Amino acid sequence: MKREVLHAINRARVNRKAVATLTGPAGETDRVFHENDLPDGPLGEALARAFRTGKPGPVELESGNAFVNVYLPPVRIVVIGAVHISQALAPMARIAGYDLSVIDPRTAFATPERFDGVDLRADWPEDVLAERPLDAHTALAALTHDPKIDDFPLSAALSAGCFYVGALGSRKTHVKRVERLLALGHTESEIARISAPIGLDIGAATPAEIAVAVLGDIIAAYRRRGLASPAGDGA
Repeated sequence: MKREVLHAINRARVNRKAVATLTGPAGETDRVFHENDLPDGPLGEALARAFRTGKPGPVELESGNAFVNVYLPPVRIVVIGAVHISQALAPMARIAGYDLSVIDPRTAFATPERFDGVDLRADWPEDVLAERPLDAHTALAALTHDPKIDDFPLSAALSAGCFYVGALGSRKTHVKRVERLLALGHTESEIARISAPIGLDIGAATPAEIAVAVLGDIIAAYRRRGLASPAGDGA
């Protein structure tokens, strides 16, 4: 592998960016592609597929057979609210292979006893996210029902281009949320990215079932990046 290719991969890793490399017919890895800058044709399709699945694979070019490798940052799930849904979601996310952290300034809820082994921050989201900003490979799930806690991270997630942004609450609640986000300067198209009510529509009733719906929605959003897909419509 050429030195400049290795440097590009390392820079992407540090900055939590996704890149793919192409090994040509001659066996030399000499091209680096970024997720949001793909060529047309079979190569672009192969690269897009690799970015969605995280799996390498062959591609047939005019010059011969080549091979695509992909390097993705670990997927993060940031949950706002140390609530019952979060308690159920944390072990599910771990099983699915996703890093999960919970942020809640309410110290009565954000306790180590309730979230054993979970990356838990009993602080305001604006303070925590200043230290570890959101990015395109992060999902944001706002679960407190409290605008004072939820609105800032929702706004930050839209600005950062998080691949998933979801918020708990009824449609009536979301109408008011939309008004507040518009006042913060977000456009209607940006706000339309929010999965609200959060999660897949599976008829979830309990906190654990809602957690399943949320995780399923997150997985679907991640694996369908760049593809048209229906919005979540759940809890």
